[in-house]
Amino acid sequence: MSGTLRQCFVESPIGELTLIASEVGLRRISWPNDCVAEGEHIMFDEAHPILAAASKQLQEYFAGDRRDFTIPLDLEGTDFQRAAWLALADVPYGETASYGEQAERIGRPRASRAVGAANGKNPVPIVLPCHRIVGADGSLTGFAGGLEMKERLLAHERAQQSLDI
Repeated sequence: MSGTLRQCFVESPIGELTLIASEVGLRRISWPNDCVAEGEHIMFDEAHPILAAASKQLQEYFAGDRRDFTIPLDLEGTDFQRAAWLALADVPYGETASYGEQAERIGRPRASRAVGAANGKNPVPIVLPCHRIVGADGSLTGFAGGLEMKERLLAHERAQQSLDI
């Protein structure tokens, strides 16, 4: 059963998150009320080492004790999508960057719309923080978890930063 995915659930201040991992790494974090893709064979396994680590690191993030994630990832997407997703980790905790800045980071300065589309399919939000990407004018735009969720995650990070001062 090496192709079997494992899942667990994590309670958080933003609702119950579903974590899905392969034997290689964390594959997906689903928002509350998201559906699992049809046809996937997924077993519940909260003791799976990748899921246990991801769960612990997410709990630390929400407690204000973690700013960067060190979970192995198993990202499924095009080369462009993976480059866009991995570039999200370069946006510092509590800060924001524009889609254009993210496009420049991956060497595709004219691809800000394509970056936005890739971000909309980011399979591991929070860990790869697409909530930190905003419009060129600084406005909150597009987020798979909804703009209220994006605002809550940014507010959480800024509140933790203010405690550091």
